[in-house]
Amino acid sequence: MEWRDAERAYEDEVVGRSTLPRMFEESAARNSNRPAQQYKGGVYDRSLVGTALPAAPDGEFRAISYAEMREIVRSLAAGFRDLGVGADDRVGIFSATRMEWAQCDFGLLAAGAVVTTVYRGSSPRQVAHLLGDPDASGVVVENPDLLDRVVSVQDDLDLEFAVLLDGAAGDAPDDAAFDVLTLGDVYERGEAAFDEADYESWLDARDPADLATLIYTSGTTGTPKGVRLTHWNFRSNVNQCYKRFGPRPDKDDDVPVLDETASTVSFLPLAHVLERLAGHFMMFAAGATVAYAESPDTLREDFQAVGPTTGTSVPRVYERIYDAIREQAESSPISERLFEWATDVGREYFETESPGPVLRAKRAVADRLVFRKVRAGLGGNVDFLISGGGSLSPELCALYHGMGLPILEGYGLTETSPVIAVNPPEEPKVGTIGPPVVDAEVRVDESVVSGETFEDAEGEVGELLVRGPNVTDGYWQLPEETERAFTDGPSAGDESGESSDQQWLRTGDVVELRPDDYIAFRERAKELLVLSTGKNVAPGPIEDAFAASDVVEQCMVVGDGQKFVSAILVPNVETLRARADEEGIELPEERRAFCRDDRVRAWIDEAVEEVNERFEPYEQIKQYRIVPEEFTEDNDLLTPTMKKKRRNILERFADEIDEIYARDYEDAS
Repeated sequence: MEWRDAERAYEDEVVGRSTLPRMFEESAARNSNRPAQQYKGGVYDRSLVGTALPAAPDGEFRAISYAEMREIVRSLAAGFRDLGVGADDRVGIFSATRMEWAQCDFGLLAAGAVVTTVYRGSSPRQVAHLLGDPDASGVVVENPDLLDRVVSVQDDLDLEFAVLLDGAAGDAPDDAAFDVLTLGDVYERGEAAFDEADYESWLDARDPADLATLIYTSGTTGTPKGVRLTHWNFRSNVNQCYKRFGPRPDKDDDVPVLDETASTVSFLPLAHVLERLAGHFMMFAAGATVAYAESPDTLREDFQAVGPTTGTSVPRVYERIYDAIREQAESSPISERLFEWATDVGREYFETESPGPVLRAKRAVADRLVFRKVRAGLGGNVDFLISGGGSLSPELCALYHGMGLPILEGYGLTETSPVIAVNPPEEPKVGTIGPPVVDAEVRVDESVVSGETFEDAEGEVGELLVRGPNVTDGYWQLPEETERAFTDGPSAGDESGESSDQQWLRTGDVVELRPDDYIAFRERAKELLVLSTGKNVAPGPIEDAFAASDVVEQCMVVGDGQKFVSAILVPNVETLRARADEEGIELPEERRAFCRDDRVRAWIDEAVEEVNERFEPYEQIKQYRIVPEEFTEDNDLLTPTMKKKRRNILERFADEIDEIYARDYEDAS
C-alpha cells in the first residue's frame, strides 16, 4: 500500500522525540497567534477569571491564543514549584474536562510532576484509592463539593495542598488538614516567581523516558490499577497518529487531515487515556483548537457554536447522536418514512463500490433533503470523527459515512497510550479497527479461542498481543500484575530486519488479523460466553446490532454456562410512548408497569426478531427481560467512558436472569 510507505517515511515539525511540556512549548512557538482553547461563559465560577483571563459572555465561547495559553501554563508551572512540587511528585487532577484541566496538566508536567487522574464521578472510596495509591502530595480539585469528597477521606491520604479551579479558598471545609488555594492564587504566585531560565531548566531536566502520568484502569474487572505512562509513551503515540492523520504530501485534496487548522469539541473525560491523547496531546501538538463542551448534554448546541472539523467519542455517544437526529427528523417536516429512505440510500451508497447514476441521484436527493441538515446540526464543518473505547455497530458506522460524517473506528488501551490501530482517512473499512499505526507490532495468540468460535474469519483469530514505543512498562507498584500482563514470544522483526527484545502486552481482546492488514475486533476474551452446549458466543456484535433500534435503548447479552443466549434490555421509553400516542394507545406511567406492558413487549419482540435474523441459531436471543433502569455512570452500571460494567449489571439484575434460566423454554434449544 503506497499510503503505508508514505506514512512510515513522513517527517514533520510536529513529529519528534521530546517530553510533553517541550512538545507544547514548540507548538506554542509555531502557532503563537492561532487559537489554542475556547471556553464557555456562564458555566463555571473560574478562579482564573480576573487574574489570567477575562470572563467569556454567558453561553458564548471565547478563544485564547497559543501565546496566551503558554503564559498561563508557564505561570502555573512556576506556581506549583513555589508550592513545593518537584520532580516525580505525584499530583492528582479531580475535575470534569475543561480548559483549566489542560492548562494544569501541562503546568504540572513542566514543573516535573507526575499527574494522576481522578474521574469527576469518583466516590470517596475511589478518591481515596486514586490519590492514596500513588501517594499524591497534592490535588487539583474542580470545586468545593469535590473538595468535600477529598476531605472526607483525608485520613487515608498524605496531601500537602489542594487547588480549587472554581470558587474561593475560603470555601474549603474548616477541617481540611492541608493547605487550600485557588488556581488563581497559584497563577499569581507563579507569575510573580517566574524566571525563564529556571523554567527551561525544569524542562531540560526531564527525559522522554521519565514517568509522566498514572492513569488508572476502569476497575471493571477488579481494583483499578495505575498504568505507568512515560512522556515517550504519549509522545510516540502522537507521532504514530500524526503520521496517519497529518497533512502528508501523498494525500489527495479530498482526504481530510489533522493540522493547525483543525478544531474539536472536547467532552470525554480527560482523566481517561483516549481524550488525553486524541483531544489533548495530539491536538495541541498539531497546533489545533480545542473547545470545551459545557456538558455531554449540550453537545449539539456546543458543536453548532464551535463548528469543529473533527471529534473523538465512544460508540454510545454516536448512538445517542443518531437517536437525537432521528427524533428531530421525525418531529420536523422530514417525515419518518423520508428519513428511513434517506438513511437506507446513504448506507447503500457508501457500501457500493461503484455507485451507478441512479444511486448517485438518490444520494444527491437524500443529501439535499436530510443529510445537509444532519451535518449542520453538528456545526457544518466536520471532516471526520474518531470512535474508540468500544466497538461501534458496523451498520451505524456505515450510515454515518453515508451521511457525509465519516467515523474512523480505532482501538487502544490505557496500557498503550492508547492507539494501537485506527482506520486511515484515505481507506476506511467499516467493521474493522484499521491497520496498526507505525511502529506498533501486533500478533495473535490463537490458543485462547476455539477454532470454531469465529468460523467466518478469513485471517488469524486470537488474543491480540502488541508491543511498541507507546506500550507501558507496567503497573504502579504491582510487579505480579505487570508480569501477568506481558508474555515472551518470537518476533518477525521490524521492516529493517531487526528484532526487539521488548515483551508482548496481552490486551485481553480477541481480534482477527485480516489478510489486508486491517484488524477486526471480535470480543473481550473475558466476555466470551461459553454455553453449556460447548458453543462460544461473542456478546458484543449482538449488543451492537441494537444500536440503530428505535425501541431498545441498551442491551446486555448473557448466557455464560447456560444452554442458550438471553438478554437484559432497556427500552427507549420516549420512542415507545410516541409510537403509542400515534396509535391512540395509553401506556402505564410507572416504569415497571411500562416494562411489563404487552404492547411494549410486542414492539420489542419485533426488534429482537429482526436482530436475531443476523445471527446463527445458537447466537440468537431466546429469552429476554425488559428492565426499567438505564445503565448509567451514576448507578455504577457504566464506566465514565460509557462501557458496560458487566459484573455490576449481572448483580443488579440477578433476579431477572435467574428467572430466565429457572426452567427450560421450549424454544431455547
